[in-house]
Amino acid sequence: MLRFELHLRWVLVASVKRALLLTYQDVIKNSTFEAAAALSYYSLFGVFPGLILLSEILGHIPAQNFFADVLIALGRVAPPGTMPMVESVLNDILGRNSGAWLSLGTLGTLWVVSSAFDELIEALDAACDVQDSRPFWKTRLLALALAAVTGFFILCGIATMIVGPRAGQWIAARLSLSHAFELAWPILHWTLAIVFAMLAVEAIYFLAPQIKQTFLATLPGAVLTVTCWIALSHLLGIYFHYFANYNRTYGTLGGVMGLMTWLYWSFFILLAGCELNAELAKQGIADKLEHGGSITKRRRSTDRAA
Repeated sequence: MLRFELHLRWVLVASVKRALLLTYQDVIKNSTFEAAAALSYYSLFGVFPGLILLSEILGHIPAQNFFADVLIALGRVAPPGTMPMVESVLNDILGRNSGAWLSLGTLGTLWVVSSAFDELIEALDAACDVQDSRPFWKTRLLALALAAVTGFFILCGIATMIVGPRAGQWIAARLSLSHAFELAWPILHWTLAIVFAMLAVEAIYFLAPQIKQTFLATLPGAVLTVTCWIALSHLLGIYFHYFANYNRTYGTLGGVMGLMTWLYWSFFILLAGCELNAELAKQGIADKLEHGGSITKRRRSTDRAA
């Protein structure tokens, strides 16, 4: 029994190492860097129409300054100097004629976001080595659906970060919980926010490529993507703060360049996670886990019966 489990672990470790090596090769072969650059370009055009539309939607929610809190939460992960530029542009646009910009922003968001997610679908199909045979209108509708689903999960994660501290105090007071709960609550609500981010990535990996997948097959790439994205946001924040001052080089465009850089590496990590999922599927990691787990359970039940 122990020898079988050790052999299974050795096979899995060897398969994972080979999958990581092949992922690196596929990243170069599939022009992942170029695809990430295209996605960051499309996304940059969709940032302001999307935020304009979001401001109008959140304006109907009975929560004071909720959109401002959303911008503050985004500023925690965005590069330094980006959010002041974004807030300045939004105040200038929304302060003039919010109703007209809402209609234009809605149309611009639908088109630009669908273009960005359509490019993302194409890049994920290339990562999975599949040829997308779906018609143009279907991929566009899928792109809009993906934008809605991922936007919902991301907004839930942001709302968790905003409401989390106050919710913990409210729950502790209403249920008369101990002080230990208040100490553990920050970890719990940040974990919940990370889970929402993983669900957003899972939705993209599961629905975008034209292949049949399971939740377990897309989970490793989602975990890698969210983990690396959190680390990337912190590292880029340190880099922009201490080493690269884009405002000196690009002037008023410094915030735009910082946002573009952050989007570029975020999309690269997202595509690399899909490449990893594809290679793990080729190596049969999920099948080995399920098959090995079922065999182990059967052997344990047999040993107990004996």
